[in-house]
Amino acid sequence: MTAIAVILVFLAAALLLGLRARRGKDMNLEEWSVGGRGFGTMFVFLLLAGEIYTTFTFLGASGWAYGKGAPAYYILCYASLAYVLSYWLLPAVWRYAKQHRLISQSDFFVAKFESPLLGALVALVGVVAMVPYLVLQLKGLGIIVSVASYGHISSHWAIIIGTVALTVYVTISGIHGSAWTAVFKDVAILAVVLVLGIYLPVHYFGGIGEMFQAVDKARPELLTLPSSGMSTSWFASTVLLSAVGFYMWPHTFSASYTAQNERVFRRNAIFMPLYQLILLFVFFVGFTAILVVPGLQGADTDLALLRITTATFPPWVVGIVGGAGVLTALVPGSLLLMTSATCLAKNVYRLARPATSDAHVGRLAQLLVPALALIALYFTFNGGSSLVSLLLMGYALVTQLFPALLASLATRRLVTKQGAAAGIVVGVTTVAVVTLSGVTIGDLLPALPQAVKDLNVGIVALLLNTLVMMAVSAATRAPGEAAPEETRHEAPAGTG
Repeated sequence: MTAIAVILVFLAAALLLGLRARRGKDMNLEEWSVGGRGFGTMFVFLLLAGEIYTTFTFLGASGWAYGKGAPAYYILCYASLAYVLSYWLLPAVWRYAKQHRLISQSDFFVAKFESPLLGALVALVGVVAMVPYLVLQLKGLGIIVSVASYGHISSHWAIIIGTVALTVYVTISGIHGSAWTAVFKDVAILAVVLVLGIYLPVHYFGGIGEMFQAVDKARPELLTLPSSGMSTSWFASTVLLSAVGFYMWPHTFSASYTAQNERVFRRNAIFMPLYQLILLFVFFVGFTAILVVPGLQGADTDLALLRITTATFPPWVVGIVGGAGVLTALVPGSLLLMTSATCLAKNVYRLARPATSDAHVGRLAQLLVPALALIALYFTFNGGSSLVSLLLMGYALVTQLFPALLASLATRRLVTKQGAAAGIVVGVTTVAVVTLSGVTIGDLLPALPQAVKDLNVGIVALLLNTLVMMAVSAATRAPGEAAPEETRHEAPAGTG
């Protein structure tokens, strides 16, 4: 019961922090969703860089190190590249969003392409992609609490309790609650990961180098990329796909709106890749668990970190690990719920009823939070897949927004709204068909070289997306439409 008590203390502290964050603030839509654009370097850092430390980090990264070995290194690489990209990408996005008072990611596409319909399409794609990401957080929450409580709290009840908690503080406090809880979460998760990643290899093998020597002797295939399947071409294409898709997640994209000024992003870009190195200690835990708790198969590999923790430490330490794990689900889960609700209210509902006031849109967004939470609960209890598989599927979907975004940042209009929409539809459809059918490039075209067959299907969808976008844009571009952007009329988001 000691572990349960510690976990409940963490949950109560997160809930209190989330609710307290509302004090002294008028929760209109802008304040609720983007913090009144007043966040400084620390909060923006935690909302953007700290976003990488989710249940996926806690369980999925260690689980992949345990079950697949070297392919897990892609997790270390892609965010570092994304943070470098942020040095140039996010200031441009922030300047435009501030100038036009944008609230959601979809607003950006509405204003850039002067098309509310495109904004609705982007909103729907984002929400569909965020569902598996939210399911990932809730699945992870259930696993963490169930194992860390030694089975006294079932996974189902843990998921329900956690979902109720994050729904309450998101509805009341919006992104302010997420930001303050993120501070608590990152302090806790960094302490836990560093302690586990250093102590466990030393405790069982005498050191990190000795741990790798033992794994190399027992399971040498886990320390290198395979020649087929998750090969070097899969690795490179997955890193590229995830890097360009990192800021395409609607909750991450709109979190950039919260900054006080664009210098925040450039300062953060210097330190964020270093922050990513903490993931190495998560891998160390997974590799240590290979020999200490052998036999985990399939989705059970996600249990590697928790199984070795419960086998090594007393209940109060397990409770701290479990409590930190709960926070890794609540913070990103709250951002996902809030962003999904905002996109649906502002860019889908308002498209059908354009006369809707901002105040009504804000109230609707808050009402949609519990509705979306219930939908996420349904898929959590009725879906499969490992945590990493869920994340990869979501990345493949949101990355289909990147070509249109990149084209929109040019000083001349390179892509029409029809071209942007057609490219997104083709890319998303390709990802959906391949994901649902389970077909790979190798199944479709077995005569191709192995390196091509191993490419992440999201890259193939991205190429098709870009080709269709450019072709349709060429066919639909009106004379003079490629005029410099500064000479074009810029419609406020959501007014078209």
